[in-house]
Amino acid sequence: MKNALLKLHAAVFLWGFTGVLGRLISLNEGLLVWYRLIITIITLYFLMRSKKQLESVSGKQRRHFFAIGGLLAFHWCFFYGSIKYSNVSIALTCLSSTGLFTALLEPVLTRKKMVINEILLGLVAIVGIYLIFHFDPQYKTGVILGVISAILTCVFSILNKTQVTYNAPRTVMLYELCGGFLLLTIVMPFYLYFFPSQHWLPLKTDILWFLLLSWLCTILAMDFSLQALQRVSAFTQNLTLNLEPVYGIILAFVVYQENKYLSKWFYYGFALILLAVVLQMLRIIRGRKKASLVL
Repeated sequence: MKNALLKLHAAVFLWGFTGVLGRLISLNEGLLVWYRLIITIITLYFLMRSKKQLESVSGKQRRHFFAIGGLLAFHWCFFYGSIKYSNVSIALTCLSSTGLFTALLEPVLTRKKMVINEILLGLVAIVGIYLIFHFDPQYKTGVILGVISAILTCVFSILNKTQVTYNAPRTVMLYELCGGFLLLTIVMPFYLYFFPSQHWLPLKTDILWFLLLSWLCTILAMDFSLQALQRVSAFTQNLTLNLEPVYGIILAFVVYQENKYLSKWFYYGFALILLAVVLQMLRIIRGRKKASLVL
């Protein structure tokens, strides 16, 4: 169990490191995601082929995977766009509201009953984002992109739940990444027309960051999380995922010293979002304990 928890935290730490790597890469957010996708797809394909894990899916499933993968690709674009237009801390603060946005959006997209307490906690998180947006005007574009990124990952997570239930996680991931890559390839000429980049090819230093981003922060992190899930519950995994923005912001403070450039309103806003996340975690834990007592 201890080894599983270490792997789970290692996976969350690696996911938190994606923001730091995203800022290091010189390409704009669209090209960054495009290269990340193609490197990850090629690596994952040969890895699965060597382990004889490649599985075929029906045409209907493939279309579903491709559509959901498109959401993932756009989520990454907006996330890295938020970093490019503000900084890692702002982008991750917006992303930390994902679970709470899910509480608001899931009843709309599914037939799940709306929970008033979750809506109230979601509003607390939105107030936190507003404080950063309103009192740090130089980060407004980054905040808007970060909020859109959080909403997109909410929709992705909600739609992806049923797919992972009935299919192997790596198979789902491979098809979804392929779908995101195809969609982004189609959109890329229009994207580069409106948002031109100084160069289209990665610099020599970018290649190392891309490999770390694809191999460590995507494939290895996914493997760690899957291995951990064999020993720990999905509930424990979901609670631990809330630490991803915290790890990422600490890394941004250490690597880029972003704490020197953030106003007190960032900390007020982040504190509100963190409070909402902690209260949501405590509410879930208390509900789980009550359910176990009833059983």
